Amino acid sequence: MGSGETETGPASTADDGEFAPAAAGPLLAASLWGGMYVVSKWGFAAVPPVTLTFLRLAVGAVTLLVVVRLRRPGRSFSASERRQFVGLGALVGLTLVAQFVGTDLTNASQGSLLTVSTPVFTLLLGVAVLDESLTRRRAAGMALAIVGTFVVVGGQYDLSSLGGSNVVGVVALLLGGLGWAGYTVYGAPLVRRYSAIEAATYSTVAAVPMVALLVPVELLVFDAALTTTVTPTLAAAVVYLGVFSTAAAWYAWYKGLASLDAGAVAVFFFAQPVVGTLLGVTLLGESVGPAFVLGGVVMAFGVYLVSTDG
Repeated sequence: MGSGETETGPASTADDGEFAPAAAGPLLAASLWGGMYVVSKWGFAAVPPVTLTFLRLAVGAVTLLVVVRLRRPGRSFSASERRQFVGLGALVGLTLVAQFVGTDLTNASQGSLLTVSTPVFTLLLGVAVLDESLTRRRAAGMALAIVGTFVVVGGQYDLSSLGGSNVVGVVALLLGGLGWAGYTVYGAPLVRRYSAIEAATYSTVAAVPMVALLVPVELLVFDAALTTTVTPTLAAAVVYLGVFSTAAAWYAWYKGLASLDAGAVAVFFFAQPVVGTLLGVTLLGESVGPAFVLGGVVMAFGVYLVSTDG
């Protein structure tokens, strides 16, 4: 065995009616992911999707490694635990590649609505793999959060376009949602045995060479361009995706998982489209209607129900 602490399960989600302090982690993570919407609007679409995934992972891995080497020097792991980190790396690599490919093949409304698959998959996997409870309160909260998401997205996009969904794109996004659910649930034992920073770091490091192997395939087989001019905007986008939406967000996500059930952590994923829209309004001058407010309230109440299910 490695030199970590004895594995323990998560603490109670929260005292009934009160938010658990650990909820700040996944909420921060979802907020940072919401910021990716603005980053993409600032011209990041010039980079091919798999190459983008590799750059994001590489920057995130370096950032996390610097931190973990300072905080946890000399840690050792068993061969079994190293294989678990590699497995998590494969899941997270699959997630990011599938998400970028799926986003490229679908429109904004389809992509936004399909984000609901991630917390649903996580909740169900948590029940099946970690033996978490599926209470009526938690199920009702998740359902309300889903309804709220549909209302928010319906207020921002033309949902009539859903009928023309690209099947490959939809499947890719669903696969990405399932991959992140697996990363969350199967990462829980390592997070609770060691720490959130170590689990996030070594799974990210493991994902880098896996995705790197796909970059030349993208460039050669799909004739993707590699002549993008490196501008300050592009460099800032890479830094944001690597440092904030990968290193900081994945650590924050796993930090919540250290003391909360996977299902309780997952419900905060619904905050991502809300934060993205609010940033679009603030930074890009976009507008929202009453449907956004109504959907946001319904979603927030659903998150509250799940987060305070103690």
